[in-house]
Amino acid sequence: MTLHIGFEEGAKHLDWLELTDALAEGHRLAKAQISDSFLYRGADTLLQRQAWIDGLGIAVKSATIFPGNTTRNAPVVNGAVTLFDDQTGELEALVDFHLVTKMKTAADSLLAARRLARPDSNSILIVGAGAVARSLREAYGAAFPTAEFKIWNRTARKAEELAAEFPNTSAANDLEMAVRSADIVTSATMSTAPVIRGEWLQPGIHIDLIGAYRPDMREVDDEAMRRATVFVDSFDTTAEHIGELIAPLESGALSRDDIAADYYHLDRFKRASLDEITLFKNGGGAHLDLMTSRYILDRWKAAN
Repeated sequence: MTLHIGFEEGAKHLDWLELTDALAEGHRLAKAQISDSFLYRGADTLLQRQAWIDGLGIAVKSATIFPGNTTRNAPVVNGAVTLFDDQTGELEALVDFHLVTKMKTAADSLLAARRLARPDSNSILIVGAGAVARSLREAYGAAFPTAEFKIWNRTARKAEELAAEFPNTSAANDLEMAVRSADIVTSATMSTAPVIRGEWLQPGIHIDLIGAYRPDMREVDDEAMRRATVFVDSFDTTAEHIGELIAPLESGALSRDDIAADYYHLDRFKRASLDEITLFKNGGGAHLDLMTSRYILDRWKAAN
C-alpha cells in the first residue's frame, strides 16, 4: 500500500539541522541524474523536475507557480511529489508537495549558510515576506538561535505581520541600511530587477539568494557578483537556467570559473577569511526534492 504523508503528519517529525545533514549525505552518493522542464504562460510557470540517485530512489515533482493567485486568495505554488523505490521502481510514497518544498528550499540555503556564514553571525535580514520567508525564519533560527532578525518587504505591512510571529524579529524600513548592518542576508522575492546592490555589501557578509528561478529574474546586481565568492547548490540547475547567473555571465561580471563550487564539492564550501563576501545561489533541483522526500519518509517510518 502506498503511503500518503500529509503536511501536518510529516512536519512534526522533522528537524532543520538534521535535514541539512541529510542533504550533505545525499551529495556523497553517486551524482543524481536529473531532468528539468519549464513551460511558461506569461507570468505563470509549470516546472517539472525528476531525479534518480542510485541507492536513494526516484522522485518526480511537478509544480505550478501562478503569481496572480495572490489576488484570488489561492496558493501561488501547487503541485505533487511522488517517490519511487530504488530497487523495484514501485510507487513508495506520496509526500505532501508543500511540505517537501518548504523543507527543501530553506534547508538548501541553510546547508550553505552553516558552512559559509561567519559562526558569530548575529544579525540576519530576510528580504521578502511570503511563505518562503517564514520558512527561512524557522530554519535560520534553528542554526543561529541567538541572532536578531529583520524582515524587509516592499509592502511594509506584510513584513510587520510576519515579524510579529517570531521572537527577536522586527520589520526593517530601509533596505540599504538593513543590508549594510546584516551579517547574513537571505532573499526570497520574485523580482526581475536587482533589489540588493553590491555597493551595500560589507566585508564578511553572507548573501543567500532564493527567489530568482526564471531566466528573467534576479535579486542582486553585477557588482554584488563581482565582489563576492559565488557558490551554487547545483551547476546543472543554475548557470544556464536562472537570470541571477545568466545575466552576469553574459555581461562578463562573472565567469564560469568564478563559481567556486556546488554541493557535489562540499569540501570547498568554506570562507577564505572573516572579511570575505560569500554569495550562495539556491537553484533547487529534483535531486534535492528526492533527498528531502526520502528524509521525510524515513523520519515518518521511524516515528510510526
